[in-house]
Amino acid sequence: MMNEKTIKDESNLILHEEEKIQRALLISVYHGSQQKMICEEHLDELALLTRTFGVEVAQKVACPLRKYDASTYLSKGKLEELIEKARELKVDLVIFDDEITPAQQRNLQKAFEIPVMDRTEVILGVFAQRAQTKEARLQIELAQVKYEAPRLKRLWTHLSRQQGTSGSGGGGAYLKGEGEKQIEIDRRILKRKIDQLQKEIEEVKAHRETQRISRVRSEIPVFAIIGYTNAGKSTLLNALTDAGVFVEDKLFATLDTTTRKFTLANNQEVLLIDTVGFIRKLPHLLVAAFKSTLEEAIEADILLHLIDVSHPMAEEQAATTHEVLKELGAGKKSIITVLNKIDKCSNPQMIHRIRMTYPKNVQISALQKLGFDELQDVMIQEMSRQRQVVELRIPQSAYACVSEIMRVGNILNQDYDENDILLKADLPTAIVNKYFHYQTRDQEESSD
Repeated sequence: MMNEKTIKDESNLILHEEEKIQRALLISVYHGSQQKMICEEHLDELALLTRTFGVEVAQKVACPLRKYDASTYLSKGKLEELIEKARELKVDLVIFDDEITPAQQRNLQKAFEIPVMDRTEVILGVFAQRAQTKEARLQIELAQVKYEAPRLKRLWTHLSRQQGTSGSGGGGAYLKGEGEKQIEIDRRILKRKIDQLQKEIEEVKAHRETQRISRVRSEIPVFAIIGYTNAGKSTLLNALTDAGVFVEDKLFATLDTTTRKFTLANNQEVLLIDTVGFIRKLPHLLVAAFKSTLEEAIEADILLHLIDVSHPMAEEQAATTHEVLKELGAGKKSIITVLNKIDKCSNPQMIHRIRMTYPKNVQISALQKLGFDELQDVMIQEMSRQRQVVELRIPQSAYACVSEIMRVGNILNQDYDENDILLKADLPTAIVNKYFHYQTRDQEESSD
């Protein structure tokens, strides 16, 4: 019987063999000649992921495909052609850009006679290598266990299925094979492991929530730097704050959130948070597993959406980031679009299209520290839209409202008039209407 440690080792079977794996064949498919260029760009990104994972790319193959095969993903003829190519190149691994089903993965591994992975498994492997904090490691382990759960069957193909007879009557009774029984045992162990990991993640999340509430009470505005992986988020944080965050020209160079204080040109202190990068076809398992980490972006006052405008797929990457934000419930957050690496961009038409799509924008080079004055101006302007000074008259019977205002706002002046509390407060614009009926007449007229 396998214990939980063995299950973990088995579930990461391919990932733990990365030292033996040196060369990979990358495969992506497309429908119609007009999609070939996009397919090749996607293969380039997969190659970056693969190298980040520590594997050499032997060749990238863009395959035209009319119809998917349910059992092997590829058509029979195309599969035979790629098997021959893999043998010629003497690769140790085949990686598909699209997610393949557990059954397709088993069939493809039998056909190629070497390990087969998909984009999801590579991303999980990269995340597992680069996670630093306890929360990130727990989240990755949970995602890996959930990913491998439907693939348990392949781990037990060495165990025979057995049939036998029961009793002297000779009646044939089917007995579960040892492999099938073991799979059921391991699934129960995996379920316990998933429950345990989720409990630990909730404990870490509760601690982080306490820290977040502390930040809210400190009344310091929070900016989250978000964007596609390798867009330059950590470079920007380092350039503004000397944070010393690890920076490397690889996808997912850093996975853990980093928070630093920064003083704007108007002497306003803010918090800057560097978040994990988004990516095309981000595995849903990782969206769920990393939701507590990405909640830093959801809870921030304003998002700085960094776009690498020197990348040929910059528009698609920007759209991907917005799609993930919607999935996280942050699609309507206040966003400043920051066009980064402007000094390296050779396509002014694309910059124009991006600026038209996202009007609230600024152009910078985080590496060269260009455009930082304009970036700060836009940040200050956006903060002014986020808050409003109001004058309120609140009866003492509604003192709970005063407590809430003290918690989420900044009290500029406080006085008493008979049984009423008079407040002048700086509040987030989003909640001003909640106290509309407490606003003084002068305040209402001035707001008109």
